[in-house]
Amino acid sequence: MQRAGNGISPCFRKTTLKNGVRVLSERIPSVRSVSVGAWVAAGSRDERAEERGISHFIEHMVFKGTRKRRMHHIARRMESVGGYLNAFTAKEYTCYYARALDEHLARAIDTVCDLILFPTLPEKEIEKEKGVILEEMKMYEDNPEELVFDRFESVVYDGHALGAPVIGYPQTVQSFDREMLCDYMRSHYVPDRVVLVVAGNADHDDIVRMAGDMLGGMPIAERPIRRAPVNGYVPHDFVESRPIQQAHFVMGARGLSVRNEDRVAFSVLNTLLGGGMSSRLNQNVREKYGFCYNIGSFANMHSDSGDFGVYAASDVRKMERVKKLIRKELRYFVEVPIGSRTLNEAKNQLRGAMMLGLEGMSNRMMGIGRQELYFGRYLTLDEISDAIGKVTVEDVQRVASMLFKGDQLSTAALVPEG
Repeated sequence: MQRAGNGISPCFRKTTLKNGVRVLSERIPSVRSVSVGAWVAAGSRDERAEERGISHFIEHMVFKGTRKRRMHHIARRMESVGGYLNAFTAKEYTCYYARALDEHLARAIDTVCDLILFPTLPEKEIEKEKGVILEEMKMYEDNPEELVFDRFESVVYDGHALGAPVIGYPQTVQSFDREMLCDYMRSHYVPDRVVLVVAGNADHDDIVRMAGDMLGGMPIAERPIRRAPVNGYVPHDFVESRPIQQAHFVMGARGLSVRNEDRVAFSVLNTLLGGGMSSRLNQNVREKYGFCYNIGSFANMHSDSGDFGVYAASDVRKMERVKKLIRKELRYFVEVPIGSRTLNEAKNQLRGAMMLGLEGMSNRMMGIGRQELYFGRYLTLDEISDAIGKVTVEDVQRVASMLFKGDQLSTAALVPEG
C-alpha cells in the first residue's frame, strides 16, 4: 500500500491499495457516527448512445441482490441497526453510501463494497426494474421545474452524452439486458475508478484493512476507458408546449470546468446573480416587478466543461419581459464593477453556506469524494476559504465578461398549450 503524506490535515488520511483503489478518511472523534461512500468514476457521460441510462440502471439493480445477500437482506442491512443506505448517479460518477453509528463501521463498509463488487443482476429483476425506471421517467415528465433543466442540457451539450438525461430514454432502457450491464461494469467498475471515503469517528488503519479485504482483489482493467471530450457549442433555443399553467424556462450557456482557475470567482458571481433572496435576480425581477415566484441562477461544473444559467417560472404572457430583465442583469455584471461591500457579503454568504453544509458527516464524505475524483487531493476548509477571500471585483467582472455574452445564450422553455 502507498500512503499519502499527512501534512494536509491531522484528521485526513489517504491510502492507495496495490490495485489502485483509493481509500480516504477524515476522522471526527467528537461524533458517534460514520458516513461511508463507495464512489465510482462512471456516470451518464461515459455511456455510448445505445447505453443511455445504464449507469443509473445499474445503480438501481445492485440493490436487487448480491452473491452474499438477497434483496430484502440488503434493504434491512443498515436500517436494522438504525442506519441508512442509498445511492445516486450523476453525469461523471456514481456513489453508493451508508450512514450508521460508529460501532457499525464494518457493516457499512461491507455493505457498500458488496453492492459494487458482487451484484447478481438477475434477469427477472432487470425486466421488473425497466418498468420502475419508465415510471420514474413519467414522474420527471410531470414535473416541468425539473424537466426544463434536462431540456436545457440537451441544448447546451447537443449531440454529447452530457446533454442526455442521467435516467436515459425509454428506448435505451427497454433494450438493456444482463450482458450489457455486466459488460459496462467490467469496463467501468475498475480499481483506478473506485474511491472509498469515510467521514466520522473511525480509525484510518481499520478502514484500510477492511477496504483491502473487500476491494483489494478487484482486477485491474485491461483497456482503460477514456471519456470523449465535449463537442463545440452552438447557441440555440428550444420551446415545447405542455399541459401546464406557467412557462418554465432556463436561459444560459456553456460555463467553466471544475478545474478552471476562475471557478471560485464564477461561484461568487453566481451567488451575486441568483444565490438567494438578496441576489440581484430575486430583488430586481421578483420583488421589484412581481413577475415570477421562482427565479435563481446555477453553475454546473464538470471535469472538462460546465454550464450556467438562470431558471424562472412565470405567466407565459410575462416570459419575454422576464427574459429581458435577466439579460439586463447579466449585462450589469459585465458593465458595472460591483461594490466592495457587496462583494464581501457574497463571499461571506458562500463561505457560510460551505461551512454550514459540512457540519454533517454525509456532506463531509460527499465533499471528500468529489474532491478526490476531480482534483486527486483533499482541499481543506482553510484553502477553500482563502480562495474565496482572494476573489476581487476585477475577477468577477472579468468572468462575467467572458461568460455573459448575449449572442452566446441559449434558452430552453416549457410553455402552456394553446
